[in-house]
Amino acid sequence: MTAESIGRPGIVYQAIGIATLLALFAASLVVGVSDLAIGSLGSDPEALRLIMISRLPRTLAALLAGSALAIAGLVMQTLARNRFVEPSTAGTAQSAALGILIVTLVWPNASLGWKALGAAATALAGTSIFLMFAHRLPPTQPFLVPLFGLVYGGIIGSAATFAAWHLDLLQYLEVWITGEFSGVLRGRYELLWVAGALVALAWWTADRLTILSLGKDVSIGLGLNYAGMLRLGLVIVSAITALTVVVVGTIPFVGLVVPNIVSRFAGENLRQTLPWVAGGGAALVLACDTIGRLLRFPYEVPVGTILGVVGAILFLMLLLGRNSND
Repeated sequence: MTAESIGRPGIVYQAIGIATLLALFAASLVVGVSDLAIGSLGSDPEALRLIMISRLPRTLAALLAGSALAIAGLVMQTLARNRFVEPSTAGTAQSAALGILIVTLVWPNASLGWKALGAAATALAGTSIFLMFAHRLPPTQPFLVPLFGLVYGGIIGSAATFAAWHLDLLQYLEVWITGEFSGVLRGRYELLWVAGALVALAWWTADRLTILSLGKDVSIGLGLNYAGMLRLGLVIVSAITALTVVVVGTIPFVGLVVPNIVSRFAGENLRQTLPWVAGGGAALVLACDTIGRLLRFPYEVPVGTILGVVGAILFLMLLLGRNSND
């Protein structure tokens, strides 16, 4: 296999990827407690109503959340210059949940938009603190960064849990911590289109993000506004994480395993890898959500639980594969 074929996946691989994503999209529309045949949409108004109110919004939410979280993980890895971090393991998701809790206490009847704004503010603050300490850790010890992120996120999560327990809001906090799509209906997922717009923004700035990954001195030497791009990357990661936590809860491992898998065959150029990362994240979340609906049918297992297992297995495989190649 040549370097060109690795860096530029061929048309065959693109066709396979698109076909897989479309198949998972269709499966997500069909799978559910109520029997539904795609061919009956034209003759059965109830089937069409079910699709438009529940199945299609849920499928679109999974697609948008998966692609956005994968891109957020890729951007965070670029900012931290470390392949082993993502929003759910670096305190970003925990900070977002804490922000929603604060907004709920101050303004109990706040809309999803205001909760998302508060979550984005705390996620931005939490991620900034994480990066400030991560950049001070020795670059020769790459595993110290994710280890610090796990401890840092655990502290923030524990503080949020303690506050929720003290204020009798543990059930609300559980909704934001455990990612699931069972409550997604038309009118309750549309904020995720903003996350989709942030994915487009990340693709537009992909070349500058690639330069940013080379480090501060090299980036400035190449004429990049390092501080400005760092702030933009922080906003992208924080806003995407906040929006997904508000709408569907915390979904782990997507931003960790997908960028690492894609980088194995598509290289490190963000302009080339971003579409693959977005598609891979969407496919992974759609697949795990469908599995969660089938595993204990007619009951559901939250997608966050399924991804906790699947993501951990994939991550261990990546680590073992990396060590075997060293």
